Amino acid sequence: MDQKELETLKADEVVDARGTACPGPLLAAKKAIGKLGSGQVMEVLSSDEGTKRDIPKWANKKGHEYLGVLEESGYFRLFMRKQ
Repeated sequence: MDQKELETLKADEVVDARGTACPGPLLAAKKAIGKLGSGQVMEVLSSDEGTKRDIPKWANKKGHEYLGVLEESGYFRLFMRKQ
């Protein structure tokens, strides 16, 4: 997805892991993904730089669709769709 599509995307579940260090954001995402049905979107908020690498890698490994990342002031917004 491009930046404009991500900016208007409405997530079904938002995981706010800002302020937690690795592996905190990834663990929070793993826990939250179970709440979603197939095709639903999860947004992960994180201030940890490593999350930009960890979330896409984990999503692809588990067969989920990584949609992209938006960089905000002091944190990142990462999006994925559960498959």
